[in-house]
Amino acid sequence: MILVTGPLFAGKQTYIQDALGWTEEEFEERGIRDVQELAAAPAGGEEPEDHEERMKRLQLLADELSRAEVILSTETGAGVIPVDRVERQNREAAGILSRLLAERADLVIRVSCGLPQFLKGSGEDLCEYRRKYYDHKYQDNRYRDNKYGADSVPDQARKDER
Repeated sequence: MILVTGPLFAGKQTYIQDALGWTEEEFEERGIRDVQELAAAPAGGEEPEDHEERMKRLQLLADELSRAEVILSTETGAGVIPVDRVERQNREAAGILSRLLAERADLVIRVSCGLPQFLKGSGEDLCEYRRKYYDHKYQDNRYRDNKYGADSVPDQARKDER
């Protein structure tokens, strides 16, 4: 799984779609965005969660989310600390969830101003992931024996899909 994190409107989805050669539709099928919102405590609870309950819930959520191929998480901890206790707890839960997802991820990429910074793994690992994706997607070998050669499969495939 690939975890992409960064500030709001920093270009996380655009970067990973371009890097993997995915369309918007492919991202919708294979990725999840805004997981920080899923970390918030269930609405309607008068009593705040205790630490153990929250950790158990977030562990289960991280296990479930990590089945996706790509996860986008907007950073929520680099700003004004909320005055409201529930909002503070939700912000903390988002941070914990991001940490749990990073532990499970093969690659962790922070995107800021549209530029990637690899926190776990490397650009070579991302290229390998892309190659595996296209090898799987185009198993019929229709791009293997072309004049562009096997190394150009992702770029040629993108051109043909347009």
